[in-house]
Amino acid sequence: MQTPFSTIGIIGKPSDPTIAETLSVLYDYLKQNLYKVIVAQDSAQFIQDKTPESCPIHNIGQHCDLVIAVGGDGTFLSAARAIAKHNIPLIGINLGRLGFLVDISPAELPGKLHGILGGHYTEEARYLLRTKIIRDKQVIHEETAVNEVAIHRWVTSSMIEIITKIDTVFLNSQRSDGLIISTPTGSTAYSLSAGGPILHPSLNALVLVPLNPHTLSNRPIVIDDCAEIEISFCQTKQINALVTCDQIEIPDVLISDKILIKKDPKPIRILHPEGHDYFQILRNKLNWSSSYSTQCHASKS
Repeated sequence: MQTPFSTIGIIGKPSDPTIAETLSVLYDYLKQNLYKVIVAQDSAQFIQDKTPESCPIHNIGQHCDLVIAVGGDGTFLSAARAIAKHNIPLIGINLGRLGFLVDISPAELPGKLHGILGGHYTEEARYLLRTKIIRDKQVIHEETAVNEVAIHRWVTSSMIEIITKIDTVFLNSQRSDGLIISTPTGSTAYSLSAGGPILHPSLNALVLVPLNPHTLSNRPIVIDDCAEIEISFCQTKQINALVTCDQIEIPDVLISDKILIKKDPKPIRILHPEGHDYFQILRNKLNWSSSYSTQCHASKS
């Protein structure tokens, strides 16, 4: 089979034995088709009756020209952050429940994967957010996020007062439980559950969604994704805040700290099977138009 790929990495949902069957099928298929395969260390134990070549997940992008994530969206996000700086594409196989990002089911292996590896795929770029925590004019922590950066009140029953600037221009101050800054990719995740809009992945936009604001006129706002967002706090007493970048927690953020959030210049490259339809994914995952076919059929008969 002619293919643009030669070395393929596999990242599975860590410490989850239920992925063993799918991982083994995937591994055997790739080896039978003469690919070099490297498996993330915390998943290699689930390859049945084999001893695959393995390496830590944070190094896998150095050795591969394609990575396949096996799990749910959480596994896909971890894989995306691990390979972000290497400019290699990512494929998702869905073993989770929702799966907006992982769009190949185990039942579709190896058919759809065979097509992708043969060069028949749709590629799209998804941008990440890079977050910096600034304390005393020094960067004390940096993290990336594919879905969203969220600022939460932490270990306190009180709301936090957040000041937001966009490209150094004051936007607003708000008393709330926190704030979500979401990419279009993340607009179907935490942001959606907090009342934010769904953004099509092709949009060059970010959405800011307040969490339980004290003033109900504080509503989500969509901004250009080239903007730099600066978050600071205005409190009369010391509180701690919790910042999360996807599943990564940055605790003990102080009221004197500043949080700078900006689009990372390197996107994640995602490969989909030919015929990929984002709107169909929305319909399936969100149960939209579930009675459409029945109603149409009834109206025509």
